[in-house]
Order: sequence, then structure tokens, then C-alpha cells
Amino acid sequence: MMQNSTDAEVSEWAVGAHRNAVGLAVMFGVTPEQYSKDPLTLIPGLQNYVDRLPMEEFEQSDWITLHTDLTSYLGDLLVIRHAASWRKADDQHSPVGYRYVIEAAGPDGNTYHVEPYDVVMEEFENPPIEISRLIANAEAVLHVASDLHE
Repeated sequence: MMQNSTDAEVSEWAVGAHRNAVGLAVMFGVTPEQYSKDPLTLIPGLQNYVDRLPMEEFEQSDWITLHTDLTSYLGDLLVIRHAASWRKADDQHSPVGYRYVIEAAGPDGNTYHVEPYDVVMEEFENPPIEISRLIANAEAVLHVASDLHE
């Protein structure tokens, strides 16, 4: 069951994801204005960064940081590019009883959901990490079309 999208926790989560994604953009030389207009501008810098990470030397805290950064970016990109929104979904298997998901209307008028956290985790399990593939996988689950080479 989806919980009320006006929930203050969801709003706080969305703001935090956006703030983190903008911080990544700035770190890779993309202005906040450029990022907000087209979050795809972050792909080259983010991909170069990920490609250079010494993942064989990662400790758990490094994986958590990378996972958080990629989850924030992916969710924020979907919100900006596809008029999607963060939602809180009940999940009895989650330690906290819910998960944050992205919700978007597909071209068929149906509403679809994707959990950026899971999409990123799947990418970790199928190296090398490819930012474009990460985005394409999430967009496929949401049934939204995209051209990553616009």
C-alpha cells in the first residue's frame, strides 16, 4: 500500500536526495542550474568517478556511501525527467516497515513504481557499474521512455 505522498518524511527524503545529487553534480563540475535543467549532464563525470574507484579495497562504509549517492541521483533524475515523485511504500520485510520508491505514470496511463535502492543494488551485483544502464533499468521498470543521448 502506498502511503500519503504529502507525508513530511517523504518530502524530507526527496529534498535530501535532491540536495545530495546536486552536491555530486557540483563535485563533478556541473552547476546546480545545469543539473536541474538536465540531470543527464552528470553522467560523464559520475561514470568516470565510478570507473576509477578502487572497489576491491572498499569497506562497508564505502559501499554504503556509493549506494546512497547513486540512489539519490537515480531517484532525483527520475523525478526531474519524468515528473515522478517519491512515495513511501509499506514493506513488512523492511527493518523499518516501509521503503521509499519512485512513482510515475506510464504512457498507458497506469502508475508504476521502482525502488532506486534495489536498482542500484542490482547494478552492484553485475559489475562494472554503468550509470546509463542503471538509469535505463529504472526507466524500464517505470515504463517511461528516455533517450540517454539527447
